[in-house]
Amino acid sequence: MTVATQSIPTKPLGRTGSHIPALGLGVFRMPGEDTARMVQASLKLGYRLIDTAQIYGNEADVGRGLAESGVPRDEVFLTTKVWIDNYRAEDLLRSMRESLDKLRTDCVDLLLLHWPGDKAPLAEQIEALNETVARGWARHIGVSNFNTALMRQAAALSKAPIATNQIEYHPYLNQDKVLAEADRLGMTVTAYFAMADGKVLNDPVIAGIARRLGKTPAQIALRWLVQQDNVVTLTKTLQAERARANMQVFDFALSAEDMRALSALAQPDGRIVSPDKLAPAWD
Repeated sequence: MTVATQSIPTKPLGRTGSHIPALGLGVFRMPGEDTARMVQASLKLGYRLIDTAQIYGNEADVGRGLAESGVPRDEVFLTTKVWIDNYRAEDLLRSMRESLDKLRTDCVDLLLLHWPGDKAPLAEQIEALNETVARGWARHIGVSNFNTALMRQAAALSKAPIATNQIEYHPYLNQDKVLAEADRLGMTVTAYFAMADGKVLNDPVIAGIARRLGKTPAQIALRWLVQQDNVVTLTKTLQAERARANMQVFDFALSAEDMRALSALAQPDGRIVSPDKLAPAWD
């Protein structure tokens, strides 16, 4: 078995009784060959959370990378997301079987609704998610890009716990309302776009903290996220050495003053991801 170079701590996954790694590899917009390569490389480094989606078009490459990594499947927390075109119950279940075949696994650890969608009532979507748990195809279920009203509706409709809401979250976007609602509902928040599409790398405030602590701006941004209660984060890179560096955020802590300084970077127009016909009315 491959020996990890470092261990990433876990956090409770909502109220499921399970845990999820605090930092994982996301493969959004990652080409197929790069996906397989980076899944293998990241798992060998010690990553244990891999996050993909049907719409990314690289589930099969994730499956190949996982199979060829030498890391046992039961050591990896695997997340995928159902695309909005598959929200009718029969389509969700059919597409989920296809996802499992591509991922070369019998079960994913977490299955999410990718965006709010109206191809089926939310009750039907949530019931179908619960059916994947009943069939043993998903261990846990959740949502992504939901506002607080939709989070409440999903939680009320579901028999199984809604484990997480995966959202855009970085120092330029205040998500206090979603964080508070997630805590109230017993959901973990999974952050994506942690680097704000590269903006954090050139921020003078972040750079100053990084210099003082002997870290990189990327490490400071990631630490700001994983240091928050009930928040886990994804990171994306095509370089193994950068993936290694991104892991090195668990051997130091930001002071309360540093945490406040990063939070103060939030801007009214800080949101990056808000596609037409997909995005809800954001909080």
